[in-house]
Amino acid sequence: MTSLSELGLAELPEVVGAAGSLDGADLTQVDAVVVAVAPAGAGDEGVEPRPGTADAAARYGIDLVDLAARHGLSGRAGESAVLDLPRALPGRDFGWNGLPARLVLVGVGDAGPDAMRKVGSALCRTTTGLGTVVTPVGALAGSTGLAALLEGFWLTAYRGPRMAQSPRPGKPAAARLVLLGNDGDAAVVAAARTAATATVRARFLAATPSNVKNPQWLAEQAQALASGVPGVSVEVHDEAWIRAQGMGALLAVGSGSATPPRLVTVTYSPRERGGRTVALVGKGITFDTGGISIKPREAMVGMKTDMAGAAAVLATVLAAAELDVPHRVVGVLALAENAFGASAYRPGDVVRAYDGTSIEVSNTDAEGRMVLADAMAWVRDTARPDVLVDVATLTGAVTLGLGRTHAGLYATDESLAGALQAAGEVSGERTWRLPLVESYRHSLESAVADISHQARDPHVSGGSITAALFLQHFAGDTPWAHLDIAGAGRATKARDEIPEGPTGFGARLLLRWLQTL
Repeated sequence: MTSLSELGLAELPEVVGAAGSLDGADLTQVDAVVVAVAPAGAGDEGVEPRPGTADAAARYGIDLVDLAARHGLSGRAGESAVLDLPRALPGRDFGWNGLPARLVLVGVGDAGPDAMRKVGSALCRTTTGLGTVVTPVGALAGSTGLAALLEGFWLTAYRGPRMAQSPRPGKPAAARLVLLGNDGDAAVVAAARTAATATVRARFLAATPSNVKNPQWLAEQAQALASGVPGVSVEVHDEAWIRAQGMGALLAVGSGSATPPRLVTVTYSPRERGGRTVALVGKGITFDTGGISIKPREAMVGMKTDMAGAAAVLATVLAAAELDVPHRVVGVLALAENAFGASAYRPGDVVRAYDGTSIEVSNTDAEGRMVLADAMAWVRDTARPDVLVDVATLTGAVTLGLGRTHAGLYATDESLAGALQAAGEVSGERTWRLPLVESYRHSLESAVADISHQARDPHVSGGSITAALFLQHFAGDTPWAHLDIAGAGRATKARDEIPEGPTGFGARLLLRWLQTL
């Protein structure tokens, strides 16, 4: 088995808080100093220095406000200017001998969470390849802003799987970040590290090539990552068990592949009882050809990421355990490869799900809702959760409506929907509430089965909505939410802390929600 470390998954850079300020800090072993500027007030021009900037100007003997103007900085969040200082010839002194040779100005905007996440990203990008970086910027915006800054730094430091023999191109993030004035924020730093690690894990798993990543490999990674985490247990169920449970939908999707499906449960049980039981279900299609309803080549290229929902669920459960969330969390990973083969399921087939529902198949490329149906019905029956949330790269239709910055959110419970939306705002993983349109439900009626898994009425569009209506059937009366991350889970272009490719969307959102539940 190829391990995650063999593929290049590494620990995040070190971040520590330290007392003091730039005025008296020992900078002899430091490679760079990063200070902040903000937009000028109404009626003023240029930028306003933030705490620490004046100290740096005094130590270096440089007018940093003038430097910001020369670089055209407005103070907008994420803007940066890098000054690599020359060393003086012997016998000469420019005034910065013994000080770090790189000085970075970064704009902080309004210093809110979104702005600070951009600041952290800029801090990472402007200091790659260095050893130790010192900054007072983390003291600007309270604990929420500090957490966002660190998430931006660590998530920009992310580097995906690599299987080439040549060295990895580009420089890694700075090895060590020292936060001046944040010596009392160790708990905030640790929690932010856990959240960023969750996103990094979800990204890395989704980016792993599918010739490595089949259902059994992903199940083994869940076991390896959970090994030694207090309170976490993992169970891997093979195709014989799946068949014995009557999970005909999951079996059908995986039937065309040489690597059979798996159902994996990752359960976190807190030390003290009294909290709620939360079920998280993730779509885990390790590669999606579309099956007999085969995709075009262009649409198939990125389908190694079609298990991003399962990766987010796995990462969330592990992070919840690390942060001692007071609720029992049952993560279910519905894993299969949707392949084209002689034994693949077909349009027109009728399969029976775990709860006895017969499902008419009309499009084998709508496989995600099939594996979720069995997993949701099973966890609802066996874990008796107080709340159920599923996460899936489910429909291209949601991308048409929301693009790639927001996940589609469907919910049967108003307080659950509001809590997830609020968690999305704080975590930076935003959702947009979409309706479960009752008048569309008839489009799922079937003449030969209890339900069709895709709308059959050509006059009903809203493919993301009808997919959610199908899933709602298997949620029963349990308070339920569905996150369609088909757009937000994949980025076509890198921006700030988000890389091109899988984004890891959902892990921080769900973790934040669990912390406030």
